[in-house]
Amino acid sequence: MSENGYHIIACATVAEELKQLGVSEEDMTVLEFGLHVFPDQLKERLQEAVDAVPGDCDILLGYGLCSYAVVGLHSDSHRLVIPRIDDCIALFLGSREDHLARLAEAPGTYYLTKGWVEAQWDTLEEYARLVEKYGEKRAKKVAEVMYKNYTQVVLINTGNYRMDDYRDFARAMADFLDLEYREVPGSNRMLEKMLSGDWEPEFLVVPPGTPVDLTPFQ
Repeated sequence: MSENGYHIIACATVAEELKQLGVSEEDMTVLEFGLHVFPDQLKERLQEAVDAVPGDCDILLGYGLCSYAVVGLHSDSHRLVIPRIDDCIALFLGSREDHLARLAEAPGTYYLTKGWVEAQWDTLEEYARLVEKYGEKRAKKVAEVMYKNYTQVVLINTGNYRMDDYRDFARAMADFLDLEYREVPGSNRMLEKMLSGDWEPEFLVVPPGTPVDLTPFQ
């Protein structure tokens, strides 16, 4: 348990940013990024991680609503603290309001961060397997169908890393899919608020023995 009285359960992409803010690995349980694709599995793994936290510390979740995966989570002995956001993009941009404003302006945006780029390397390996199986022309058509609702690739620069390698990947992805490429500044604001205990009103604080309800996220 952290000397600050919390333990964090976070997606691997969020954990990368938290490490840069000084959170030690022993104060975090990190779950793999790919679980986002399987919300039921993510919910199960989150509950297992919550149940495994000892002591009477607060549990901070580096997740948002995330396809309802956090709904129903509960702990008999810990408070759960959860950002009131739809997904972790808002954590990287600094607020839910900023995320919603950007979505209203450009709903077909595929966001990338350092962690998301690293997760996409698995996608590249999958694409390579498609090329090997079906040929490059057909594999590209499959990729275009998967991303057909997107109009731009946006790289969020949180300022915590040298971005050259990730910028090259994001631009290559945009070029490959014939999408516009943009880069926007990120913010550590919400993550810093989570770590400092400055939770109201942007975080849901769930007392022990109470399941997480959907209503506060709506």
